[in-house]
Amino acid sequence: MSAVTQAKRIVIKVGTSTLTYENGKLNLRRIERLCKVLSDLQNSGREIVLVTSGAIGVGVGKLGLRERPQETEKRQAVAAVGQCELMFIYDKFFGEYNRTVAQVLLTGDVTASESTRKNTENTFQELIGMDIIPVVNENDTVVVDELVGNQIGDNDTLSAIVARLIGADLLIILTDIDGFYDGNPSVNPNAKRIPFVPQVTDEIRTLAGGTGSRRGTGGMRTKVDAAALVNEAGIPCCIISGAYPEKLYDLFEGAQIGTVFGKKIG
Repeated sequence: MSAVTQAKRIVIKVGTSTLTYENGKLNLRRIERLCKVLSDLQNSGREIVLVTSGAIGVGVGKLGLRERPQETEKRQAVAAVGQCELMFIYDKFFGEYNRTVAQVLLTGDVTASESTRKNTENTFQELIGMDIIPVVNENDTVVVDELVGNQIGDNDTLSAIVARLIGADLLIILTDIDGFYDGNPSVNPNAKRIPFVPQVTDEIRTLAGGTGSRRGTGGMRTKVDAAALVNEAGIPCCIISGAYPEKLYDLFEGAQIGTVFGKKIG
């Protein structure tokens, strides 16, 4: 677990299902606790990059809509409204703990060209060097891949791309279950958590399935694919529950929670 406990540069991805209640409204208490924990981890000397979903969900609440729109154009418009509100909330809560955040909106092809990749990498390096927490989201107003279901996966894939881009030591994916199971724990009470996956195989991908929650677009499959993507670069990935952000302390103290993907180091 030393690769996890000793990680300095960390990308943490939080999904819509963690940020909202079942009714789609923002879970402000949980968001504030998450901001407090991440601020404290930054204070301890770690470098934090937050990849967040939730723009559409926040926009739905802000506009008083009864459900997420189905049309791509409407989703993009709702995301534009929600992104403003989402950053306002992060700025407010992180500000309470004397932390400065920066909005970074990316597209999945950020590494497609050398110049774009290098410019983006340089921006991250400058922000991190200034002790700022980058808050990353996919630019839903110009990119439709996630909106039409083309497997960006509620920013799971984007978080892996960012982790590789900045040379992170660790990727943590916060989700609505406490790790990777050998079955679906919501329907199978005998399903068991798998604490360690040294390599993502076809069998692991089959176990992961492919559906997400109704509030987000990503399922366990996209999280496992993200883990595989960072593992290729030698970066471990932890999938843990986001219900209690304080569990991040336990993770960095060596507790065996969630599921760690990647080769054991040390």
